[in-house]
Amino acid sequence: MSAGTQASVGRPLRVLLASSEVHPYSKTGGLADMTGALGRALARMGHRVGIVKPLFRGVRERFPGLRRVDWRFDLPLGDRRVDAELWVHEPERGLAVYFIGHDGYFNRAGLYNENGRDYADNAERFIFFSKCVVHLARYLPWRPELVHVHDWQTALVALMVQHERRWGGWSDAPRTCLTIHNLAYQGYFPGWTYGLTNLPWSYFHPECAEAYGQLNCLKAGIATADRLTTVSPRYAREILTEEFGEGLAWLLRRRQAHLRGILNGVDYEEWNTEHNPHLPASYSVQDLSGKAVVKRALLREAGLPEEEAVPLFGTVTRLAEQKGLDILLPALHEMLAARMRFVLLGSGDARYVEALERLRERYPGKVAIRIGFDPGLAHRIEAGCDFYLMPSRFEPCGLNQMYSLRYGTVPIVRAVGGLDDTVVDARESVERANGIKFHEYSAAALAHAIRKALVLYGHPALLHRYRVNGMQVDFSWVRTAGAYEEVYREALASPPVAWGG
Repeated sequence: MSAGTQASVGRPLRVLLASSEVHPYSKTGGLADMTGALGRALARMGHRVGIVKPLFRGVRERFPGLRRVDWRFDLPLGDRRVDAELWVHEPERGLAVYFIGHDGYFNRAGLYNENGRDYADNAERFIFFSKCVVHLARYLPWRPELVHVHDWQTALVALMVQHERRWGGWSDAPRTCLTIHNLAYQGYFPGWTYGLTNLPWSYFHPECAEAYGQLNCLKAGIATADRLTTVSPRYAREILTEEFGEGLAWLLRRRQAHLRGILNGVDYEEWNTEHNPHLPASYSVQDLSGKAVVKRALLREAGLPEEEAVPLFGTVTRLAEQKGLDILLPALHEMLAARMRFVLLGSGDARYVEALERLRERYPGKVAIRIGFDPGLAHRIEAGCDFYLMPSRFEPCGLNQMYSLRYGTVPIVRAVGGLDDTVVDARESVERANGIKFHEYSAAALAHAIRKALVLYGHPALLHRYRVNGMQVDFSWVRTAGAYEEVYREALASPPVAWGG
């Protein structure tokens, strides 16, 4: 995985990242890509980095270098004590990945759910995991000076560290940084589950961990972390508004001075067009001819007619409302009468699966649907299509539009969050244009954007310029990791934030 090799500015830092999922060990989405790549990038900049995550099923079998450490957790969880093992994998110099081993909590078929239903004990699982993170941060021999947590699954770490600093005798406790990858997922659980934290009930308050009588894990982290980040600059602004704030805009506005949007990076060693085992041909900015070979192979794989002259639209997505399926489906029903084809890879909500199957039945030879997860096919869709559709209702960052840009596939996106930050429409710059944006969340607006794409496809020289512009944009992890380093140093140079500060 390429994460950049830029040297750090200033003394090396000691950073512990905590996340429920980390690529390549376990993944359901962009969270795993981000945490894995950020850890590697920071280590390559010369920092001492640890990443801590649950030991999910199958990891030991896939990574034989994993070893068990002589360290055992024995921690309170409500009115009982729970123990766990510690495992470690050291993929490269300066980076250690720590795994919390507890078969009862983590040796399961899914990370968070199974057969479409969340595990009933998710509060218990991730409160315990958060306690293990705090325990590691306090007792690791190399003494992390900053703990960077991600999303609701580890947000309680910020509150736990602050409590230990103030009342637990941990005077040199590390600073904390919380990254919000998706504010829509906050970790809501019944109020009684707060007792599993063993924290004073004084924190179970509307300005900290409580919301409408329930435990809100992410809210507790937002209230108490020393620094807050989101995964794109625009999303950092959007979540301050009632429209995108998911009920927490008031709290985020209060913490606005400590909030920063940092655009995610892309692993260009994995997402590349010249040395990619998932692609049947190579191509580059200097020679795009191989892209046509990939398109033909994708059409063949998808069972669609191999007519290169017909524009091919595609997407790789979770089948969820957030991803714009409610406007994508009617827009496709309207536009597939035109000369175009569409291929989709994804999984999720059963109602969208059924709707996509009906779309395929209505347009045989024009639509290909693959339900499931197939990394190789994801690469071929990103590379083989002419246009990539991302009509998200909201999108904190989005990575697929950045992948498609690198692959010379023109993204069609709604101008929200990271999509707006990364794609340039001709209305913004004729010279730098690399995609098509629309603003209104409606099938009509998306259909209009698809019509623009069809017109663009009819002008090969202009389409070529869009492709080249996209392939030349740099979203490397060197830039992103440098921005996080700045946030870490700011946190370390400032007094710790008091609850609600």
